[in-house]
Amino acid sequence: MQLGFTFSFLLATVLLALSPNVEAAPVKRAGIVTLPLKRIHQARNDVHPFMLLQQHINRGLKRYARMTGREAPSDLELRAHIHKRMYIPATGPGSRKPAVDKRFNRSGVSHISEPVTTLVNNAATKGGKGKNRNKNAAAGTGATNGTASNGGAGFSEVDLEAALKGTLAPAGNPTADNSLGLDIEANDVGYIATVQMGTPPRDFKLLMDSGSADLWVGGENCQSEDGGDCGNHVFLGSGSSSSFVDTKQQFQVTYGSGAVAGDIITDDINVAGLDLKAHKFGVATQETVDFSSNQTPFDGLMGLAQSTLSQQQTLTPVEALSKNGLIQDAITSYKISRLADGKNDGEITFGGLDQTKFDANTLVTFDNVNKQGFWEGAMTVSVNGQDLGLKGRTAILDTGTTLVIAPAADATAVHQAIPGAKSDGQGGFTIPCTTTASVALTFGGQTFDINPQDLLFVPVDQNDLQGDCVSGISSGNIGGDAEWLVGDVFLKNAYFSTDVTKNQISLAKLV
Repeated sequence: MQLGFTFSFLLATVLLALSPNVEAAPVKRAGIVTLPLKRIHQARNDVHPFMLLQQHINRGLKRYARMTGREAPSDLELRAHIHKRMYIPATGPGSRKPAVDKRFNRSGVSHISEPVTTLVNNAATKGGKGKNRNKNAAAGTGATNGTASNGGAGFSEVDLEAALKGTLAPAGNPTADNSLGLDIEANDVGYIATVQMGTPPRDFKLLMDSGSADLWVGGENCQSEDGGDCGNHVFLGSGSSSSFVDTKQQFQVTYGSGAVAGDIITDDINVAGLDLKAHKFGVATQETVDFSSNQTPFDGLMGLAQSTLSQQQTLTPVEALSKNGLIQDAITSYKISRLADGKNDGEITFGGLDQTKFDANTLVTFDNVNKQGFWEGAMTVSVNGQDLGLKGRTAILDTGTTLVIAPAADATAVHQAIPGAKSDGQGGFTIPCTTTASVALTFGGQTFDINPQDLLFVPVDQNDLQGDCVSGISSGNIGGDAEWLVGDVFLKNAYFSTDVTKNQISLAKLV
């Protein structure tokens, strides 16, 4: 089957090149199962912060179009967005101070050419300290109610270093039953869990995604869109698994960044110690470079939306576990950790909610309003305690999206309420890295504050961590004026759980 890989220009620059090594053993409790997750992120040392922002926005726009059944932005539109980001004005939110201008070869309007790592290396040469470096933020000063406590201190130096190097922070030992740790890759983007597949069973690293509904890994005959093989990953096929059966049916899935196509097969899988015999899922025979790259640390992807979205037309693993009586119900719960907290305590749980991770008094459960199978709930928005009056809004909660992407008018309203925020005129915003503004989303009558630290996507100037930062809340032409796409910027601030059987979502404040 031939994939229509016409998106190669954007795919060549759009995130998802990640780091390996996933190890953890499941801890079991009757009725619920928890898997380890790893945070993933590519070290974007060759991309200007506003270009990186646009890449994330483009990815979110494609995901959102797929979620809502709307026509996706054309390749030409998305490339145009990237092209505009390649030119930085002499003044305004994207401009640089003279000391940095030379490093980006900017004079008036100019093309970005020098890697961001040069900035950091130059700073290190001059005594190891960039201007206004923030050692307190680097220390990860602890957390209160599940959020870091350094709002106002500037962009975390720990996050900056992790973003540039793509380092992996290993999870601590699980503290709850049926739990596996969640490692953090770079500065909080994406999650990886390890499951066993085939006979004999082997470890496969899977990206966990609440915004899709297909499980797949690379096949033994996998080919990359660039003409090579699919990298140094673990592959599944008849050569490695005696329980592998090819159904001869085909599948194709396109994500916000990357696409795969291949065969639907059955094979045995083990999810946190629970065996699913002859489970139906996909092996990719073709992958875009987003997945085939040697730098990508996962071998496949596990979609955890409802199976009504599945391109393979099969049950998701959590649904299959429930159907086979291995867990209490088709519930998936997420505790997403934050690098700057220094806790490394993220987990994904199948079959129930881990009561040790949240304040039960704050737990709210509300209906999923999405008819296609994504997880979407009614929402209101406030800044510094003031309701913005945005009526009738809903939010799709997606672990596979890093940013919060809002309709243009809503994103503008949010930033108008944040002191010092500025628009770049192209859907992005800057806010002071020292902001203490409290942006909050309310679901089911419970208000969840976004920690100011999570609003900071990347610093505009990596040598000035108390200057301006690119905001983690952006606008996008997503096709509706009342729907938001809410990713990890928010989800790090709440315990997030989905229930397929009841078609409901739960959120609670972290402890």
